[in-house]
Amino acid sequence: MSEVPQTDVSRPSALPTAKLLQRSAVPQVDQDSNEYLDAIEEEWNKKVDVEIDTLVDGMVDLVGIASIGDKDKFRVAHESYQAECRAESMIRAAHSLLSITHSMKLLLLLSDESQIANRRDAEMRSVQSEKDGLQKQVSALLSELLHTPASGSNPAGNSSAMDTS
Repeated sequence: MSEVPQTDVSRPSALPTAKLLQRSAVPQVDQDSNEYLDAIEEEWNKKVDVEIDTLVDGMVDLVGIASIGDKDKFRVAHESYQAECRAESMIRAAHSLLSITHSMKLLLLLSDESQIANRRDAEMRSVQSEKDGLQKQVSALLSELLHTPASGSNPAGNSSAMDTS
């Protein structure tokens, strides 16, 4: 009996009753960060490859169209139109490549500063710990070298030439 009866009367409410673009409460992670970045890199590479192929095909077609020989007016007009179409397609591809390079520059400039800072901090911590370990090792070797027995003789029975005391 807790169900609201079905009628054709509208029920105004503060929130819409439609549930568009429902998303689950638990985000689904199908890829780790490296796989995600590799997929994005592959996508950018495909875009660049398509535009480069368009430029290359356009140049090949333009060279093929530019044959010298006896041609009538219709053939000349047809080749002129083909050359214009190929040139326009090449210009669009060049603009697209320019847009891609601009986007990549922005991605580089506006990339995740926190990731760069975290990587730098982790590297600094590892170098600092390595430096501390080496300082302790040098200190131990130096104290061992400087704190030799001051008896005037070394274990072999000869007088010490390095004794500075």
